[in-house]
Amino acid sequence: MNKFIAIVGSNSQKSTNRELLKYMKRHFKDFAEIELVEIKDLPIFKKSADKYVPQLAKDIAKKIEDADGVIIATPEYDHSVTAVLSSALAWLSYGIHPFVDKPVMITGASYGSLGSSRAQAQLRQILDSPELKARIMPSSEFLLAHSLQAFDDNGDLKDKDVVKELDGLFQDFLQFVNISKQLNNAKDVTKQKAAAFSWDKD
Repeated sequence: MNKFIAIVGSNSQKSTNRELLKYMKRHFKDFAEIELVEIKDLPIFKKSADKYVPQLAKDIAKKIEDADGVIIATPEYDHSVTAVLSSALAWLSYGIHPFVDKPVMITGASYGSLGSSRAQAQLRQILDSPELKARIMPSSEFLLAHSLQAFDDNGDLKDKDVVKELDGLFQDFLQFVNISKQLNNAKDVTKQKAAAFSWDKD
């Protein structure tokens, strides 16, 4: 059975993105083991002369390295990902590179009608950056709109059509992960390039 790391892209105590990932963990338990990972306790990213990386970031990186894939749930603030998620991804590409060629499924929930669509688009760009080089599942968006009303008292999604859409995308992700396992011939070189990349160099 595949093991996935699910990153909660918010530091809110009542995040509907966390609720979405909790639902996915329960709902897909027969297909994959999903472990939720919080990033809210990571400090804001800051470069240092000795390239210090917090132990929590190293621990998360190890979980990602060991996982078959990653699911990220992002809210949308000011048409973009949260500051805490952006900062976490900076730590996870600063001297450590767990995302290289790692299959990633992007999801997102928002209170409005757009379901974090612009944040998801930005997140794709970040994950495709030279320091991260994740393998993002193409042509897929799970946009949970009006998320405050989306869950019942048991934490399950109410709308059967939304559940059906999520089911289909998750099955696609399982296939994407299996295909990705066969596409790692250049992983070592890609990781070396990610490690050598620096915005401080011309």
